[in-house]
Amino acid sequence: MSSTSERFFQTTRGRIVAELRVRGSASATDLAEAFGLSPNAVRQQLVMLERDGLVAERSVRRGPTKPTLEFSLCPDAEKLFPQNYDRMLAAVLREVREQHGDDGVEAIFDGISRRAIEKTQRHMTATQPEGQVEQLTRVLRQGGVMADYSLIDGGFAVHEHNCPYLSVAKENPEVCGVIHRVFDETFEGTHEQTESLAQGGRECRFEFRHPNI
Repeated sequence: MSSTSERFFQTTRGRIVAELRVRGSASATDLAEAFGLSPNAVRQQLVMLERDGLVAERSVRRGPTKPTLEFSLCPDAEKLFPQNYDRMLAAVLREVREQHGDDGVEAIFDGISRRAIEKTQRHMTATQPEGQVEQLTRVLRQGGVMADYSLIDGGFAVHEHNCPYLSVAKENPEVCGVIHRVFDETFEGTHEQTESLAQGGRECRFEFRHPNI
């Protein structure tokens, strides 16, 4: 993440954008409670974000009460998150596929996967399932992914709220294969992806199971 992006996400507006990326949508009151601010202070920031084309509002009915205004991110907001030169990478992969076919692209990602596994393993010291999931989540964050994990019935779910390589992954499914190989080699159990940003989901969600849970 660039220093400019880091500074933005340290501001109230940046924190609102990050929170909306995780939640999907929220009211000014919801955000005020999350940040310990007044609803009016949050609304002032939302007005500026809406002016800049980063958020949009819609009326949502929550139960029998009158409709509530909720805010969600516009497509342009995705540019605020790390992109890691995805356009250049996509162009390079297209050229490799053109010259060497699918096998050439697979060979590249095989090497990337092996190095990613080696790097991740250096950070893996936990022996218990939750500790391993927590350390994997930390590695994802270090790579520019807004990630967290939660407890689910019989295991854990890792949530990726953004993808630095989203546009590349849509064209090259081998990109997503890297994280699966990392999880396979570093988590002492099984995992399954149940939602994907590249396929139009709200997040990339991975469910981890372990025989000792």
